[in-house]
Amino acid sequence: MKLMKKLLIVESPTKARTITKYLSKDYTVLPTVGHLRDLPTAKMGVDLTTFEPDYVVDDKKKEVVGKLLKAAKGADMVILATDPDREGEAISWHVKWLIENEKFKNQKIVRATFHEITKEAVEEAISKPREVDMDMVNAQQGRRVLDRLVGYTLSPVLWKKVRRGLSAGRVQSVAVRLICEREEEIKSFERKKFFKINSILGKDTLAELIKIDNKNFVKTNEINLFDGNYTYTETLFDKQEKADKFVAGLPKKFVIEKVEEGETTRNPPPPYTTSKLQQAAARRFGWSGKMTMSFAQRLYERGLITYHRTDSVYLSEKAMAEFRSYISKTYGADYIPEKTRLFKNNSMNAQEAHEAIRPTSAAVLEPEDLDSKELKLYHLIWKRAVGSQAAAAKMKNSSIMFSGGNGIFKSTGVKILFDGFLKIMEEKWEDQILPDWKEKDEVAVKTVTAIEFETNPPPRYSDASLVASLEKQGIGRPSTYAPIISTIQVRQYVEKDEGKFKPTVLGVAANQFLVTNFANILSLPFTAEMELSLDKIALGKLEWKTMMRNFWKTFEPIVKKVEKDSERVKVEVEKTGEKCPECKEGELVIRMGKFGKFISCSRFPECKYTKAYQEDAGFCCPLCGAPGVVRKTKTGRKFFGCSNYPKCKWAGWKRP
Repeated sequence: MKLMKKLLIVESPTKARTITKYLSKDYTVLPTVGHLRDLPTAKMGVDLTTFEPDYVVDDKKKEVVGKLLKAAKGADMVILATDPDREGEAISWHVKWLIENEKFKNQKIVRATFHEITKEAVEEAISKPREVDMDMVNAQQGRRVLDRLVGYTLSPVLWKKVRRGLSAGRVQSVAVRLICEREEEIKSFERKKFFKINSILGKDTLAELIKIDNKNFVKTNEINLFDGNYTYTETLFDKQEKADKFVAGLPKKFVIEKVEEGETTRNPPPPYTTSKLQQAAARRFGWSGKMTMSFAQRLYERGLITYHRTDSVYLSEKAMAEFRSYISKTYGADYIPEKTRLFKNNSMNAQEAHEAIRPTSAAVLEPEDLDSKELKLYHLIWKRAVGSQAAAAKMKNSSIMFSGGNGIFKSTGVKILFDGFLKIMEEKWEDQILPDWKEKDEVAVKTVTAIEFETNPPPRYSDASLVASLEKQGIGRPSTYAPIISTIQVRQYVEKDEGKFKPTVLGVAANQFLVTNFANILSLPFTAEMELSLDKIALGKLEWKTMMRNFWKTFEPIVKKVEKDSERVKVEVEKTGEKCPECKEGELVIRMGKFGKFISCSRFPECKYTKAYQEDAGFCCPLCGAPGVVRKTKTGRKFFGCSNYPKCKWAGWKRP
C-alpha cells in the first residue's frame, strides 16, 4: 500500500525540528520562517475605497516559498500547523492562498492547531483537522490594515509639521502619550516634607503612631492621573518642631489598649498570562518584554511550555490533574486543596488562547540544553503554574494597640502556620512574632524617633508598569505588548533612565502635535474601542471592512484639515552652556538625530559644527580616574563606561 505523503507547515525551524521527532516518515515538516505575504513597504498597499490589501511576497522569502510549493506539489495532504492565534491563522491563510494559486491537482489543505508541542498534542491536533478560521484571519487583516492606514497617513503629516523621518503608530503613539503625560505629572507634583513617629517598645518591638486625639495620623492623598489614580501618603506633622514637641511629651511607658489575633488564608495567584509573565520578568530580572518573549518562544518551540501568547488563566483538566498529582507525591497530600482550583478569565479575548502559560510536564524541573536565562524563565513559569494548584497558605495575624499620651501606636505581627503554595513557589517569608503582652499591661518605651520623609510623585513607567497600564486600559493584546515598547524606543520617542521610561524631546514634540490635533483618535477609550472591534471580528460578530469604513470616514477629513491648518511644532534642544568652538557665536546644544543624541551649534545650518554626545555618568572611572559616561548597546540598553575608551576599557551595568 502506497504511503500518503503529508506536508506539515509551521513557522520556525526549531519548531519544525521538534515536531519532526514525533511524526512518522510519511510526514515532511517545513517552516515558513514568519510571514510569507504582507503589505508592501514602499507604498500604502491598501485600496482606500474598498480597503482591499495588496499583499506581496517579500523578496527575502521567495526561496522559502519556492521550497514550500515544491514540497506541496508532491504531497497528498498539506497540514497548516502555524501558531494558534490571529497571526498564526493569517500565516496559514496566506500559505493556503499561495498553494491554491498554483492549482495543484488532488490537493487537500487542512488546518491543525495545538497549544503545546508534545507528541500527544501534535498527533491529536492532526487527527482533528479543520478549515482556516476566516474570522480570526480577518481580525488580523483588520489590525494590519488599520495600523497601515494610521501609520502611512499620519507619518507624512509629522514630517511636515514636526521633523522629517518621523513615523506614527496607532497604539505606539498612545504608549508614548502615557509616558509623556506621566512626565508632566511628575514635573507638576509638589513635594512636601512630613514626619513619621516610630517607637521601639520593650526590647525590640516596633510600634508606629497611627492616631492623635482620635484623628488618623497618616493621610492618604489621591491624584487623578491620565490612566488611573495614584495614591501617596503623608502625616499630620509637616514640620520638625511639631514632631519634636509631640515626642518630648510622650510618657516613658505605653499602655496596651487592645490585643487582636486571627487566622487568615492566602490563595496562590493564577498561572501566567503573556502580560503578567512580562511584568514578572521585568521586576525580577530587569528584562524587556521583547527579551522575555524571545526566551519564551525558545521554550515553546522546544516543547517545554504551552503557547506563550495568551491572555487566559485557564488550565486544562489534564494539566490540573497532573499538577495536583505531582504536588501530592512531592510535598504530601496536605499541599493540595480538596477541590481543583479554577481561575476566572477577565479578558474579553481570552477565548482565543485556550490555556495559560504552563510547563508541558510538571516532572521536568531541570530541562537539558537551556542557557541560564532560559532556565530562569522556565523556573518562573513552572513555579507559578504548578503552585497555582497547591493549597492556600495559612497565617496567624496579630496586632497590638498602645496608648501613649494623646497618641495611639500600633504594632503588627504575622506567623506562617502552613506554607502551602509558598513552598512550591519558593517565596521567602519571615515571621514577625509579637511578645505575649496582655491588655492593660504597661510597656517600657526604649526609643521614640521622628523620621523625615518626602512625598513622592507618581513613578515613571517601567516595562512592567507600562504593560500593566496598557492591559488595564484594554489597549494591545498578548502579541503586541513587546513590539509596542520596542518600537517606541527604536523610534527614539522614549529612552530608559535607570530602568524607567522618559520621553525624549522628539517624543514630547511628536506627542504634543498628535494630542493637539488627533486627541480623540489617540485617546485611551478610542484605542480600547478599536481593540474591542477587532475582538468582535475574531468572534464573527463584525465585518472587518465595515470597521475600516467607519474609521476612515472619520479619520481622513481630520488628517486633511490638520495637514492644511495646524501649526508646526518645534523640537526643543537642550543647552550645554558652552560656546561653539568653531564659529565662537553660537551655543552648543544637544539635538536628537537618526542615531541618537549629538552636539551641534545652535546656529545650524549657518554653522555646521558637530561632535559626539557623551552623557556624564556622575562618577570617575575606578581604573584610570577619567570621567565616567553613559553608553548604549546596539539594542539601546544603557551601560556605564570610561570616557577614555579605547585606552581604558572599564565598563559595567551599574555605577561604581
